[in-house]
Amino acid sequence: MPTFFHRDFLCIGHRGFPSAAPENTLRGFELAISAGADALELDVQWVDGGLIVIHDDDLDRTTSGTGRVDAATLGHLRSLDAGGGERIPLLEEVLERVAGRVPINIELKGPGTAGPTVDLLRARAEPTAGILLSAFDHRELEVARSAAPEYPRAALFGRLDRDPVAAAREVGAIAVNVHRRSARSALVKAAQEAGMATLAYTVNDPKEALALRRIGVAGIFTDCPDVMLNTPGLR
Repeated sequence: MPTFFHRDFLCIGHRGFPSAAPENTLRGFELAISAGADALELDVQWVDGGLIVIHDDDLDRTTSGTGRVDAATLGHLRSLDAGGGERIPLLEEVLERVAGRVPINIELKGPGTAGPTVDLLRARAEPTAGILLSAFDHRELEVARSAAPEYPRAALFGRLDRDPVAAAREVGAIAVNVHRRSARSALVKAAQEAGMATLAYTVNDPKEALALRRIGVAGIFTDCPDVMLNTPGLR
């Protein structure tokens, strides 16, 4: 397995291939790989003793259920329809299906997710080159670094209310993951000078993707990897 940054510019399937299949589902991940995505991104939460691949705090938008994810039992979560008859997958199921085929950016959602995630990665002897752990809550990245420093980390940011490069350096990150509007040339340059890559989310406009590539962004998270992969000049 090559390193996560195995190309000059990465087109990363954001939650799989949500423009073609339900997000964060095995079908979506398979379709993203079939479309040629350079890597996958997914969200994981530790709920009722299981690592569940789902983004939202609530079930309403992406499943047949209602209410908070963290209030549900693992059995109930696994009984829900995540779209088109797909189940909410376990992280272990996703790794079993796609790990080793493309790199995976695992976003740690919610408190207490980092420890069980790195425990699973280590138990599976998952190659470090194929994994990138990211989180908005940098305390989770600290837990991951303490428990399994060999797995590379990316610091996620919404609003840039602090220096992202300095904050990423504090958790030993190799990448800064920012909203597409925050991915300005000064930030990209500062990250490069600190030995970090910059990844931008969520980019679905080919012209915007090309502009980001020109200023040195190392890759984009996209809902439509097929469109990006067929954009002249992006590869």
